[in-house]
Amino acid sequence: MNEQNIASDEISLKELIEKAKDWVAYLFSQWKIIVLAGIIGAALGLAYSFSKKPVYTATLSFALEDEKGSSGLGGALGLASSFGIDLGGGGGSIFTGSNLTELFKSRAMVEQTLLSPVVIDGKTISLAEMYIQNNGWRDQWNDKPKFKAIQFLPDTKRKYFTRVHDSILGVMYQDLSKTGLVVGQKDKKIAIISIDVSSTNESFSKYFTESLVKEVSDFYVTTKSKKARENMDILERQTDSIRRELNGAITGVAVANDNTFGLNPAMNVRRAPSARRQVDVQANTAILTELVKQTELAKVTLRKETPLIQIIDRPILPLAKEKYGKAKGLVMGGLLLGFLVVIVLILRRFLK
Repeated sequence: MNEQNIASDEISLKELIEKAKDWVAYLFSQWKIIVLAGIIGAALGLAYSFSKKPVYTATLSFALEDEKGSSGLGGALGLASSFGIDLGGGGGSIFTGSNLTELFKSRAMVEQTLLSPVVIDGKTISLAEMYIQNNGWRDQWNDKPKFKAIQFLPDTKRKYFTRVHDSILGVMYQDLSKTGLVVGQKDKKIAIISIDVSSTNESFSKYFTESLVKEVSDFYVTTKSKKARENMDILERQTDSIRRELNGAITGVAVANDNTFGLNPAMNVRRAPSARRQVDVQANTAILTELVKQTELAKVTLRKETPLIQIIDRPILPLAKEKYGKAKGLVMGGLLLGFLVVIVLILRRFLK
């Protein structure tokens, strides 16, 4: 039984070798077609390398400000909290870590950046218009009245856009988010975030990177410090109001004293208005003193939460350029088309 299995295995192996030799001989017999396909593929690859524009990548890195305040400030905030005063020192943690990374790639931030103004050849245009010109979309829209009159003016409010504007911005966002925008930490142990923007226009890559960081930074600062800023504004209004009341009370004391000057000491009723105004002065003075302390503490809290993004490296011209080389086009084109022809020949013979 074992001898029969061994013999069967030897026959199967011999058949496999014979079939492999047969296939190799068949492919060698078609060498002219394969070589011709390789030459055509190399020519196409070379033509592609000439037509392919170089890609410029702008890189910007930044670090987040440490969330932990000093011990003195923490003690002051704790003291304020013990009196029921909320100065907003503990809020604003919704855009940290990975949340901040996603904020950079959000559609709202990208589209707002595309509407930022830039100066090109002495003319102020939006980054969206610059993107349209770089990709030659205006030429394609000449025969389309619906798109021909579309304009993206700098700093235009989003609410004034039509459905066509929205669709065009959506296409830009998809192109940038899929191939042109990369945000992330190069090392999880390092709290430095890098932004890479790639495009075929060197100036666009640089301007878009810097504008995106500015838009996100402004939004981040406003959102994180919103609670502290509102509390500070309330305290400042209250301080101004109490100061006006105190000034009025001081004037009232002076007027009452003038009215009672040289008055008979036995007539105490006429001195009552002066005494009441003096009480107002003392009360308003105490309130104003406490409000001034709280206002200054609120200002310290607000300064603690701004600035929040510290830029480390900015994109500097000339940017890093990646070009599809001619040698790479020749080799890749020849190998790819040659391999496809081999597959086609094998399938054709197999089907026969």
